[in-house]
Amino acid sequence: MAAITAGIALELTYPESMFPWQAIGATAVGASVGFLGGMFGKGGSAVATPMLSLIGYPGFVAIASPLPATIPGTLTASAAYWKKHWIDWGIVRWSIAIGTPATILGSWLSRYTGSRPLLTLTAVLVLYFGFEFLFHPLEHRLKIGIAGDAGKAAETILPAALPEVPYTAPRPDHWRGRLIAVSLGVGIFSGLLANSGGLLLAPLYARVLKLPLKQAFACSLLVSAVLAVPGTVVHAWLGHISWTVALLVAAGSMPLSYLGAKLALRTRSARLERWYGLALAILGVFFLLHI
Repeated sequence: MAAITAGIALELTYPESMFPWQAIGATAVGASVGFLGGMFGKGGSAVATPMLSLIGYPGFVAIASPLPATIPGTLTASAAYWKKHWIDWGIVRWSIAIGTPATILGSWLSRYTGSRPLLTLTAVLVLYFGFEFLFHPLEHRLKIGIAGDAGKAAETILPAALPEVPYTAPRPDHWRGRLIAVSLGVGIFSGLLANSGGLLLAPLYARVLKLPLKQAFACSLLVSAVLAVPGTVVHAWLGHISWTVALLVAAGSMPLSYLGAKLALRTRSARLERWYGLALAILGVFFLLHI
């Protein structure tokens, strides 16, 4: 009850002290993270938090308020991928089934744990994946899964000049176990850090589950939108969210998320992978410098 009262008090008092430039800044933050999120398959709440802190939003307002703001933007961006048939519904269903209770658990544990070690680990992982995508790209050619002579999946390389179309890559060994581990880990991290998980989901889908990059982005966006819901409910109950700030971020995020997704879909996967690696490397350094 005290947490709910504190949350109501924050909502009633904090927006009254908001400077006009902070409101404009929150909308601009939403626009920037929306575009990057739509283009690179992540919700953007983890990126929004340090940016909101830099323009003067305090504590949990900066940490938790972007979480509900990511939901409409990620759904808008995922719609662009859905129209082009890039979503793997099997991956999405398993991720949501495992990730949702894990997110609730992580959100509940956030009142007892410190965030700095988790933020540091997240930054290191993001930086690692950035270097992986930059220096060890896998999307240099377009691959499609076909049936081989023994009935097993085989890979055919298509010439780079052909139009890029959605395809399903062969499942790696023990893919369901890998998927459960990814969903469980990212769900707990998402709940603890009040973010939607896309910052880690997309690279883990691409590297651990061996999904094509655009399919990894498509699945990450949709799963992130769903995982943001239980985290939003728990953090709202704990009084961590300013809905005024959330609405400002969402207003900037929604249109730019769709544009980012459309640009990603029109970009060759080999080039997109390099851009993605560079973006992750920059974000990893940024997080390490601002923890």
